[in-house]
Amino acid sequence: MNATLDETSVFTPRWGADGLITAVTVDAASGAVLMVAHMNADALAATLATNEAHYWSRSRRELWHKGATSGAIQRVVEIRVDCDQDCLLLMVEPAGPACHTGRINCFYRRLGNNGLEPVTERSA
Repeated sequence: MNATLDETSVFTPRWGADGLITAVTVDAASGAVLMVAHMNADALAATLATNEAHYWSRSRRELWHKGATSGAIQRVVEIRVDCDQDCLLLMVEPAGPACHTGRINCFYRRLGNNGLEPVTERSA
């Protein structure tokens, strides 16, 4: 056990070789996982400054303010840090769907015996 990371009160994020850290986003009220994204230092700083989720888009290679164009802003209630400080858990109040497809969350399919199968969206 590496107690220096596991028990410290000092925030020292462990960025990946690409300068990113994984961010798992959950609905603060329901606990439902909404999405998984990545943050760089600028995205984390913008999130902390505004209390709204910002991410790093790996596909567009740019800072992304979640909901800036769709209106589906994610107000950050709390950020938790895992024991290794290489993953963040963003607890948010979403103002709309988390998925770019318009779904409540990005996890609307499950892996079945014959490939991907839809999951009902009641709380998917």
